[in-house]
Amino acid sequence: MKILYIDTTTSYLYIGLVIERKLLAEIKENLGTNLSSFALTKIDQLLKNNHLEPQDIDKIIVVNGPGSFTGIRVGVTIAKIYAYTGNKKITTITSLEAMAISSKRDTHFKIPMIDARRGYIYGAIYDKEMVPILKPQYITLESLKIASDHLIDSFNYISNQDFSGLDIEEYNPDIEKIVNTFENKEDINPHAVNPIYLKQTEAEEKQNLELI
Repeated sequence: MKILYIDTTTSYLYIGLVIERKLLAEIKENLGTNLSSFALTKIDQLLKNNHLEPQDIDKIIVVNGPGSFTGIRVGVTIAKIYAYTGNKKITTITSLEAMAISSKRDTHFKIPMIDARRGYIYGAIYDKEMVPILKPQYITLESLKIASDHLIDSFNYISNQDFSGLDIEEYNPDIEKIVNTFENKEDINPHAVNPIYLKQTEAEEKQNLELI
């Protein structure tokens, strides 16, 4: 099976090709504010460099959040177009699952984090079996620290961002491992693939304040 992996949930572009459970090629690049402009070009480049066309892909695994509002929409839109126009299988995973699975440290609990600004993060806690002890949510950093202090075994934080005072394992996605973990996850109708934000946009928050 040829699987295309797409993650545009942060300023980093993580894409990869896994064929018959082996990683063939990947791109890991911090595109910053240019991610939305270059993501599709980079995916096309990855395919062409490996003599493949979108129609050659059997399945797409797309990370649908949480993370950057714009970034999430970019990856989900590209994946849905590929899946719908090519009649391809598609499924989703969360960015926090991908981060936890990729951890290289030998700890019992994994705590992936994405900076959501203003003292908040998108975070979760998973055990070694990837069972969520704290489900993915929009939470204050301090609240997550308190939750981690109550864990009865070893744990580590994972992120590709800096958090002052915390020992962070730098997130480097193990795309082969991620894809092989989720290759048999139930497929979704492309139209049913939607972003997971966990937080309202600033415009929605402002509107709610005005309504109050």
